[in-house]
Amino acid sequence: MSAFTKTLLASAVALSAFALPGAASAQTVTLKLTTFVPPVSNPPKTFLIPWIKKVEAASKGKLKIQGFWSMQLGGKPTQLLDQVKDGVVDIVWTLPGFTPGRMPSVEPFELPFVHKDALSSTLALQDYQDKYLQKDLSPYHPLLVHVHEGFFFQTKKPVKTMADLKGMKIRAASRAGVWLLGALGATGIGMPLPRIPAALSKGVIDGVTLPYEIAPAVKTPDLVSNFTTLAGAQPRLGTNVFTFLMNKQAYAKLPADLKKVIDDHSGRNIAKWAGQNWRDIEKPGLAQVKKRKKNKFFVIPEAEVAKIKAASKPVFDKWFQEVKKVGLDGPAMLADARKLIDKYSK
Repeated sequence: MSAFTKTLLASAVALSAFALPGAASAQTVTLKLTTFVPPVSNPPKTFLIPWIKKVEAASKGKLKIQGFWSMQLGGKPTQLLDQVKDGVVDIVWTLPGFTPGRMPSVEPFELPFVHKDALSSTLALQDYQDKYLQKDLSPYHPLLVHVHEGFFFQTKKPVKTMADLKGMKIRAASRAGVWLLGALGATGIGMPLPRIPAALSKGVIDGVTLPYEIAPAVKTPDLVSNFTTLAGAQPRLGTNVFTFLMNKQAYAKLPADLKKVIDDHSGRNIAKWAGQNWRDIEKPGLAQVKKRKKNKFFVIPEAEVAKIKAASKPVFDKWFQEVKKVGLDGPAMLADARKLIDKYSK
């Protein structure tokens, strides 16, 4: 081998040594995101899919996120928290309420007449998370904790007063919701969203507590005829807390630049967008429900709302007792949640 050839080979080796790290970092990292709702429903359509596009664009092709909807990767909605914790998937969007007591520290926001609107509660949750949610979220890398605009009654028979709820079997998404329904004379049944259509069709339940935006996805505009809200805009009857979570190891393995992309699209950086989104999607959801001519709409008057508020008081006592068992100061957590909601709703 000539001296010239040896020099060329040495130069090539040296250049390749410098090129390898760059080549490795240029490789696309693919993450799997899964949830329990279909892609045509509002949460993916207006938030999850746009979030994926924003993240992929910000990564300049280095990060790809595959969305798997309606539990396409297997399992049940109640297993999503474990799936992301165990690394079966990389990212999930789900409700802690599907597994009652799993994240008790988020529950003050789900208690009756605490929540006002999706924006103020979602912004409040960011501050609240720093103080109270570290333990519950420690098995995950949290991307966002947020709420929807708030639920109301969607039933087969009309609900015009609190007494109309007596004897009804109504689905709720959290244990606080189940307890509230029981306090109002109904039978609360905890149930993940995908089971609602079959449960209504078979008469397992007589109605649900849901916001308008998700109603078309579970066919309640077709399966029930009566939609009942409460007089007075705030605070709402209740809401549900959602968690957007990433597997800790999947996040830890990302190179620094891709971690920054994820961080830039997490927590406070997207909280206002998410909160406003869930406020905005209620109107088109209501419009779809109103398209069914059979559907009727009622507002429970203020005198009856006062009865509902009074009847809901035992729910707070029950929750205080439950969280005390796991060493949590329920009254302090609730007081802080209310203060923060008031702060962000001004």
